[in-house]
Amino acid sequence: MQVIHHGALDGVTGSCHQLIFSKGRSWLVDCGMFQGADAKNRNQEIIEFPLADVQALVVTHIHLDHVGRIPYLIAAGFKGPIYCSPPTARLLPLMLEDALRVGVTRNRRMIERFLNDLRHHIRPMAYYKWHKLDGGIELRLTPAGHVLGSSIVEVDHGNERFVFSGDLGSRCQPLLKDPVSPEKADLLVLESTYGDRNHEGREQRVQRLESVLCHTLENKGVTIIPAFSLGRTQELLYEMNTIFHHLEQQRGCTLLKAVDVIVDSPLANRFTELYDDMKQYWDDEAQHVLTYDDQPLVFENLVQIDDVDEHRSTIEYLKKSKLPAIVIAASGMCTGGRVVNYLKEFISDPKTDIVFVGYQAIGTPGRYIQDTDWVKLDGQRYDIHAKRHQLSGYSAHADQSDLLRFVEGFSQPPKAIRLVHGEQEAKRTLADLLTTRGFSVI
Repeated sequence: MQVIHHGALDGVTGSCHQLIFSKGRSWLVDCGMFQGADAKNRNQEIIEFPLADVQALVVTHIHLDHVGRIPYLIAAGFKGPIYCSPPTARLLPLMLEDALRVGVTRNRRMIERFLNDLRHHIRPMAYYKWHKLDGGIELRLTPAGHVLGSSIVEVDHGNERFVFSGDLGSRCQPLLKDPVSPEKADLLVLESTYGDRNHEGREQRVQRLESVLCHTLENKGVTIIPAFSLGRTQELLYEMNTIFHHLEQQRGCTLLKAVDVIVDSPLANRFTELYDDMKQYWDDEAQHVLTYDDQPLVFENLVQIDDVDEHRSTIEYLKKSKLPAIVIAASGMCTGGRVVNYLKEFISDPKTDIVFVGYQAIGTPGRYIQDTDWVKLDGQRYDIHAKRHQLSGYSAHADQSDLLRFVEGFSQPPKAIRLVHGEQEAKRTLADLLTTRGFSVI
């Protein structure tokens, strides 16, 4: 077997890896959208490699930088199965429906036609089991701990085993099972997003989030949290529930009722419902919480917004009321979506807090907000006077120590490792560390 990378080898986004079994026979692992600087000068509607030999697609998880080009893949003539975990099978149509509606067309009939076609391709594969497929290929998926349904992909063919980490989750995540290292790999294709740094611990991140929430209560400002609709939003709700309970014991309910937590994302609200519906995939901690709180993603001061008119009226209300509020809205990198409207309105107000809880790719508005004093949103310049926070502990990606632990956890050391999905410094740092530990990075 060999692997050709059609994305995420020299950047962070656009994950797409072609696993070649023999002449005329190959699979794809992911088919993602390029974002930020990776998207520059690319026509993403064109699949730039031939599909005649591609028999199947394996999806590691549903973030758009891993699945966003699937509509174009199918339009280009792909007719094979799409293998994925059972949760991903339920979540993928919802994610791509939203992506098409926002970025391609609002024609309901066209979207429904695509979704019907997509569902004919999807083949859910149970976790932990080896599945025997055509051509002597065997496939196993195990939880990657990144978002609900995320998978580590193991492929056996002949005497070779290739492993694709997908995006590995951090050990700090409270809702999902931690990733477990496979037994062996002839080639491990490993993500390296945070290969050059470590996240703060869970206790520290909760303390920092609580500090921001208390600051919001005190200065009566607006706190904006750009968050991906899947994973980060649900994790924030879970931990905010705990924080509010703690503050309630400290200060009493009256103060808490003075602040709203607003989830302004129809997609996030639908994902939260599905998260709640698939509790069997939660980790042991969350399962324990369910024994005394049957709705850990819902609390008294939570406001969920779906309607566009309600979205606009909420912004106007926050402008006029001068009451404290915490807004969670997509997109996570501020590249579009409803969070942009909140940023345009409040980013120049010193009472505003902006909390980043995930990676901000180079070239995205989120990265500019993180690093500079002004940003262009919808073509207009905005000076940034808001206070900015980076809570790295909320990243859904494994950090350097998690990545090293994953590699060292193999029963037999991987024969070769290829790093993908990382900026150059992150890959270089991780490669050096792996090499000094005796691993072969190619």
